[in-house]
Amino acid sequence: MSSSAAGNWIQLEKLGEGTYATVYKGRSRTTNEIVALKEIHLDAEEGTPSTAIREISLLKELKHINILRLHDVIHTETKLVLVFEFCDQDLKRYMDTRGERGALHPDTVRSFMYQLLKGTAFCHANRVLHRDLKPQNLLINRKGELKLGDFGLARAFGVPVNTFSNEVVTLWYRAPDVLLGSRTYSTSIDVWSCGCIFAEMITGVPLFRGRDNQDQLLNIMRIIGTPDDRTLRNIVNQSPEIVLKQFPRYPKIPLHQVLPKASPLGTPHGRLLSSASFPHFCFPNTI
Repeated sequence: MSSSAAGNWIQLEKLGEGTYATVYKGRSRTTNEIVALKEIHLDAEEGTPSTAIREISLLKELKHINILRLHDVIHTETKLVLVFEFCDQDLKRYMDTRGERGALHPDTVRSFMYQLLKGTAFCHANRVLHRDLKPQNLLINRKGELKLGDFGLARAFGVPVNTFSNEVVTLWYRAPDVLLGSRTYSTSIDVWSCGCIFAEMITGVPLFRGRDNQDQLLNIMRIIGTPDDRTLRNIVNQSPEIVLKQFPRYPKIPLHQVLPKASPLGTPHGRLLSSASFPHFCFPNTI
């Protein structure tokens, strides 16, 4: 059973519900195109949420095949409706339903990773940091196209680098310098998330699964090794707000042991991606 949404769009069944918004499937009255309707209920006192304003303003400028397209914005006294192109599922659900124990076929990983990096590069070329890249925010349509979605935490950046909040990015995909408290990060924050997503598509499970910032840092160091004093000094020089603590000394684990399917040593069909295109698993400010 359908109900009417404002303007040119007919509201169909509910697709999901979050803390601040409900998403419905919708259809155009004129073209019958299927869309996604993100309905945000407005608070009478607080008005339109800042995350929605940010998402609208940025998506109006970001037109790319690998970024979710915003078709329309409908504003009434009680709600705000964002009309997006429709995608069948997100990457997390895709991995859960299509993958072998969550892991994807190497050809699929290669395709999705290429599209993820293209969409991210377009954002960065247009001076936008996504700041919340994770499988749940990457949408997949029936053509196998991957699109960056949910720009609620995204921010424009400039030169010199702005000072940002460090309460960004879902914990398991958060870069080490942000975990340490940096507020002057840049595009590397998204590149780190891309690397974590890459590993997760290969193995079917998140690479780093910490309980909090400190535990997440230790999970990262157990794999990539504890950075040496020179690297830590460089991080502090670039982000003076960081106060360093003593960390256990962990050796670096070779990549082919961590992700054997991504290494030419671990697959009979050759490497999954060339070394030139593999996201750097190191502290972002040292890249």
